[in-house]
Amino acid sequence: MRGSKLDIPVSFASDGVELREAEWGDMNISLESFPPGMNTAPLFKGLPDDRCQCSHWGHIVRGRMRVQYADREEILETGDVYYLSPGHTTSTDEPTEVIEFSPRGEYQKTIEVVARNLAAMQGQ
Repeated sequence: MRGSKLDIPVSFASDGVELREAEWGDMNISLESFPPGMNTAPLFKGLPDDRCQCSHWGHIVRGRMRVQYADREEILETGDVYYLSPGHTTSTDEPTEVIEFSPRGEYQKTIEVVARNLAAMQGQ
């Protein structure tokens, strides 16, 4: 299976954030672009410890991402490949693009909570 950025549909675009997502077998593929100053913590409210509970494997195409766990912070930069274990939030200091793979079922559960929080934040 393969796909280019143009093949994968946009699932969300607002305020400098763009997510392109597709399901490939048991995985979710996501091409993500974030502006500087983006913080995902408010989106995970309601999940255990108010943190993302989904595992992710990915690659930082461009930029820098901070990953916050309850007990530590990791810095990911252009060219890094990564594994994010459950229990994280993220933030960016500069424009950042990532390619990320996540287990489909757990990802969908997480995105349902994120969508509710996003709608509440936008006053919907």
